Amino acid sequence: MKTILLPTDFSENSWNAIKYALKFYENSTCTFYLLHVNILNYAMAEDSLHIDTEDLIENTFIKPSKLQLRKTLKRISQEFPVNKNHHFFMLTDYNFFIDSVRKYVDEKKIDMIIMGTKGATGLKKIIIGSNAADVIKKVKCTTLIVPENATFTNLNEIAFPTDYFLTYGVNLLKPIYEIIEMHHASLRVVHISHDFEKLSLSQQDNKDLLQDYFSNFEMRFYNLTNKDVEDAIECFVQSRDIDMIAMVAKNLNFFQQILFHSKVEEISYHTNIPFLVIHE
Repeated sequence: MKTILLPTDFSENSWNAIKYALKFYENSTCTFYLLHVNILNYAMAEDSLHIDTEDLIENTFIKPSKLQLRKTLKRISQEFPVNKNHHFFMLTDYNFFIDSVRKYVDEKKIDMIIMGTKGATGLKKIIIGSNAADVIKKVKCTTLIVPENATFTNLNEIAFPTDYFLTYGVNLLKPIYEIIEMHHASLRVVHISHDFEKLSLSQQDNKDLLQDYFSNFEMRFYNLTNKDVEDAIECFVQSRDIDMIAMVAKNLNFFQQILFHSKVEEISYHTNIPFLVIHE
């Protein structure tokens, strides 16, 4: 059984991520935890040292959140057929967002976080927001980021950009393996360089490891040469009609060249494609 954390702020954007999650795991046995965090800021934290806020928090934040979560569960029951393999629980907290997410990831033994991101109309970039960016950087849990315009379709091709410098352990690659197996998808490993360069021995070893590990599935390796790495991955995603991009959080420096700009919140590939971030 998979345990999935679904952070929500009750926006249509977060609802879209919930819909994607339910379709993504439609044929799997899952426990879904819907989490709403009433954000605690530093000013509030300091004030709480001087006054008794327990009743105030319960009545002002926790109870309204529980009511909204019940409405979300009702919406799920109305818009989705009853799935006996899916079980839902509500979580509400009054805390710093990342602290709350970390707490429940540990407490509920979460396998994956699925959360939404809002696109910027008319712009190439997606502004994923500080919460999603913080989860990617600071929470060691596999995370699926779902753009607001993403609609779940059959997961046929997953792109895995790499520079082959990172040694991949079995536990690190397991989430990708499970997704490919679950959806009968194909893996596209994409190596991008500024100029044609022969792989070093260690890079070749890491490439061979990927080939061995995913040998049970349909996969292909691509070498792209482009001085603009960002454009290279954008063209590849669109030309191949890629359904998801998978990335390794440990390889952040490489992905800053491909997906991230000066701020980790700015991601600049196709706005309708979810991206999976995996941690060790």
